[in-house]
Amino acid sequence: MNPKVEAARIEVARSRAQLMETARELQGRLQPGTLARDAWESAKEKGADMAEDAVDAVRKRPYAAGGIVAAIALFIAREPLKDLFCRIGDAMTSNDAQDEETEEQDGREATASE
Repeated sequence: MNPKVEAARIEVARSRAQLMETARELQGRLQPGTLARDAWESAKEKGADMAEDAVDAVRKRPYAAGGIVAAIALFIAREPLKDLFCRIGDAMTSNDAQDEETEEQDGREATASE
């Protein structure tokens, strides 16, 4: 047999084995469990980086961060706050109306007793 042909067959067999190993490795990487684990690890790393950046930002500008948190809290609680202020306004209005009624009654009683 020709040595060049034999060398080519050996090279083909080596290349085929290398290709099969690469295919097995890719198959392992593309399994759903592996993909999910890799995605989870990546998300954890990204979340940790974002949290670290947020902490740094708050340390640099605590008043601005406090203002932003307060604005978000007011936005979230806008309906309960609106209801509270309406009730306070109604209570004040009803107290003013009761005070006026009491004054009118006192005025009538004073006129009647004279």
